[in-house]
Amino acid sequence: MVGDLGRPQPVGGRIAEALWGRLTGWEATPREHNLLDAALILLADHDIAASTLAARVAASTRAHPYAVVGAGLAALDGPLHGAASSLAFPLLAGVLEKPNPIDAIAERLRAGEPVPGFGHRLYPDGDPRARALLDMLGDTRARDAAERLSEVMRARSGVRPNVDLALAALTLEYGMPPDAGETIFAVARTAGWIAHALEEYADRPSRFRPSGDYAGQVPG
Repeated sequence: MVGDLGRPQPVGGRIAEALWGRLTGWEATPREHNLLDAALILLADHDIAASTLAARVAASTRAHPYAVVGAGLAALDGPLHGAASSLAFPLLAGVLEKPNPIDAIAERLRAGEPVPGFGHRLYPDGDPRARALLDMLGDTRARDAAERLSEVMRARSGVRPNVDLALAALTLEYGMPPDAGETIFAVARTAGWIAHALEEYADRPSRFRPSGDYAGQVPG
């Protein structure tokens, strides 16, 4: 994750305003702050995703809130979760440089590999978070690249964009590093983890205790 997030932040004010300057040198207007605010809100909670489950398991053992957030961050770090937008970033950057989006994804499609920024098992008809964030980006080069790429993916494989593509478009448009999306995701989801932890603290402790069944050969 990027940015000098360890430096003391001013008390009060919007998180988006404090975070923006840590991610890019782009001079933000209220519109850009509102855009980052929207991304933080859209990503704050998403039911029991992997990182949220990890956070709740930690909270069920009565772990300290800092440890709960640490558990969530550990799960979020995976390329199939919070780090997914950093994989979509270079793909989208490639579409900006090439007139035909198929050039950026042809090799993946031929190999049958998933294309980062697309598909979500909860949203077969498209991730509404992606649609909302892309719409807010307005008439920008990154949004245009995302839309062109989405059209090709829809025609070739029927797969729709997810929020990772929209987050990659946001970070690309405003000159943020490729892994800035992971930072935005983590800051946003921390609020959700704390809310889940508060619920878990009020519930029966250590309620997550699955049992394993041995499936190997019985020793002779």
